[in-house]
Amino acid sequence: MKALYAGWLMLCSCLWAGTTHAASVVFLSPGAASDNYWQSYSRVMQTAADTTGMSLKILFTERDTRKLLDLARATLQGDERPDYLLFSNELNIAPEVLRMSVGSGVKLFAVNNTLTPDQIRILGDLPSRYPSFIGSLVGNDEEGGYLTAKRLISLAAPITDGQVIDMLAFSGTNTTPVSLLREKGMLRALAEHPEVHLRQIVLGGWRRDRALEQARVLFKRYPQTRLVWAANEQMAFGAMDALRERGGKPGQDVLFSAINGTSLSLQAQLNGSLSVVASGHFTLGGWAIILLHRYDTAQRQARQQIGARIIDVVHVVEPQDAQRFLNAARGEHYRLDIQAFNVQASGEASPFSLKGMLPPDHSSGDNRSGVTRRSPGSGPASAR
Repeated sequence: MKALYAGWLMLCSCLWAGTTHAASVVFLSPGAASDNYWQSYSRVMQTAADTTGMSLKILFTERDTRKLLDLARATLQGDERPDYLLFSNELNIAPEVLRMSVGSGVKLFAVNNTLTPDQIRILGDLPSRYPSFIGSLVGNDEEGGYLTAKRLISLAAPITDGQVIDMLAFSGTNTTPVSLLREKGMLRALAEHPEVHLRQIVLGGWRRDRALEQARVLFKRYPQTRLVWAANEQMAFGAMDALRERGGKPGQDVLFSAINGTSLSLQAQLNGSLSVVASGHFTLGGWAIILLHRYDTAQRQARQQIGARIIDVVHVVEPQDAQRFLNAARGEHYRLDIQAFNVQASGEASPFSLKGMLPPDHSSGDNRSGVTRRSPGSGPASAR
């Protein structure tokens, strides 16, 4: 009888562990639920969560600092706390979130925007003061800014010696690391092309309506503008709206570039109004879930801080790939390789490249589940 009872207890223990071990994650999205970029971002995260078995809750903060901090406080100090809190250091809120987390038992992970060097210097020794902060994951934003500007300049009509090409730039904010890095990359490209004159750079706040208002003034002030670089698609679309109001045609009278690559941008690339698109950044949240899963399922005594990670996710969409990218974007059909962080590769060979995340062709008969699996040490999944 005792043996039977002991066996029953062991069985119950195993069943309890199997049904309650799924780690819970809350993501404080800096954007709005209606924003196309953050919609795509969230769906890729959910795909990763479904595949890894993690529980995911997404809270949209609509770029409202007070709302974000209120939700962070409720998450970290409420009665039902998650295992992990994912957040972005937009508007420099990371130090306050770290302070709220002390004693909460919740692990923190930054995505998209991590702590700035000044914040790290002021906060001091992060591992000892805030051991619950286990790391961050950001994209190659400086390179994204560089590549889009470089490609945009290459598409400008040839000029004779002594002539210049006027360019306008729309950056996001002066407090967001992603914005500052993309802007830095754009300026690096301009330094290689003295024939291109950046007439003005403005902060569009990532918003279409704000960029529209700014572009109305800028096109009037600089009527010879031929190039417009934008740090995201919404600001590019706002500037296009302003050009159309003046009777201009995007893609002909003025060339535009944008970073994000939702279905709106890809459709604009296909119809010729958006000349350069860089995409892939919206997959970062999904890759963050994969990293947290690796951390969570490691032996507790062998766990190490994830640390600061940068992955090669932002790439220029080539014209011949735009339709395939658009098809994938419409259905949110992407494959996340759970072994991606074991692979050493860059560029389009990188497992983090959006091209490598596209579903296989219908004729291939290959795996179509949300995530690719392979044994550690094997090569990167083929992009078919």
